[in-house]
Amino acid sequence: MNIVIAGAGDVGCHLAKMLGGGGHDLTIIDRDPARLATVSSLTDAVTIEGETTSVEILKTARVEDADLFIAVAPAEEQNKNIISALLAKQLGAKIVTARINNNEFMETDNNVLFKDLGIDLLFYPERIAAGEIYDLLKQTGTNEYIEFASGQLQMVGIRLDEGAPLIRKGLDYLSSEAEVTNYKVVAVGRDGATLIPKTEDFKFLEGDLVYIISTCDGLDEAMEYSGKNKIDINSLMIIGGGRICDTLLDRIGDGIGLIKVVENKEERCTWLAQKYPDALIIQGDGRNTDLLIEENIREFDAVVAVTSSSETNILACAAAKRLGVAKTIAEVENIEYIKLAEGMGVDAVINKKLSTAGRIFRFTLSNKIRTVKCLNGTDAEVLEFIANPESRITKGQIKDLNFPKEAIIGGIVRGNDCFITGPSSTVNAYDRVVVFALPNVIDKVNKFFI
Repeated sequence: MNIVIAGAGDVGCHLAKMLGGGGHDLTIIDRDPARLATVSSLTDAVTIEGETTSVEILKTARVEDADLFIAVAPAEEQNKNIISALLAKQLGAKIVTARINNNEFMETDNNVLFKDLGIDLLFYPERIAAGEIYDLLKQTGTNEYIEFASGQLQMVGIRLDEGAPLIRKGLDYLSSEAEVTNYKVVAVGRDGATLIPKTEDFKFLEGDLVYIISTCDGLDEAMEYSGKNKIDINSLMIIGGGRICDTLLDRIGDGIGLIKVVENKEERCTWLAQKYPDALIIQGDGRNTDLLIEENIREFDAVVAVTSSSETNILACAAAKRLGVAKTIAEVENIEYIKLAEGMGVDAVINKKLSTAGRIFRFTLSNKIRTVKCLNGTDAEVLEFIANPESRITKGQIKDLNFPKEAIIGGIVRGNDCFITGPSSTVNAYDRVVVFALPNVIDKVNKFFI
């Protein structure tokens, strides 16, 4: 696939890393030579220094031959993404996507307008992040939560803290690998490495981030192994009143009784108070622990920190955790800070750049893939495929297919039924199949479904 990425910020770099091993012809455009040097150190790609909105530069990148054009300039340059995407489409790129920072563009009528202009898909990272936070507030005992096939299958990430029943136990403690059950461990994040446990000698350790795929019926039972109880969120404090906060408040509606927002800028406080009269809007610095105590942070069921500063979000959540808040969620932009946040006790970390990269990555795979999600705490992705008729995945039992060892099939949705797979399970045409895979085998996995 011939792919051109306009923008070598964090999203562009992560996409380049994801796409680098897939046999694609990759070209990266950016005006900043330092960012291009970073990309070059991560993957074998052609780099072009220049403005992403320059017709001459786009022609130099041969966008007329591009199967996919991805406009993901950094936040301060996002207005250029729509322009470069429209230019790329007019020059001949087959599929174009653009990262935006305006929720108004995502409204149905406006989205259709952009499609009519030629942009195949818009990505609003703040909207994606707000959706993930909303899901985590519904499943409070988890560090990560993903739904597939409209919730028929669910994946949760569970951190094994001291005292968790699963510590020092093996896979047989959960279920026999030979049986089909309502849940299954598909991966473990440990000390920066990603493990796919399949052998009898595997043991879970304190600190492991365990990913379990489950049917709706099996989720509560699977959660018991973490030793964490589900919390009913009746009160929520949001630190940072920016775009993620705005989108999250829209999503929550009147679903939570008490919501308090702490925002530093007076103008933003006034705007939020007018738009959300039922929420309590407090002007103040989320880094100020004394202020948080004065605002009774101890009494809140959950704290979400979504300021523009990763450091502020981590520190605010760490302070909230020390003060006894049951659930903390931090939006962490610096990818290298994710493990730091987890080490400081933050319950869940959201990174909108990784989430956006996963959504865009879907376009490089078969047209039967529905979901791609980059998982925090691991270097892997979880994918939801639809099995094509006559594809390799439908040719026998899973154990006989020579499926890559660095990947595992977790569950299948077949019509109105869903089930967790075992070695003897088979995949039928048009099944929706959830797969957990390391980056180096995603292209191989994709070929099983086309």
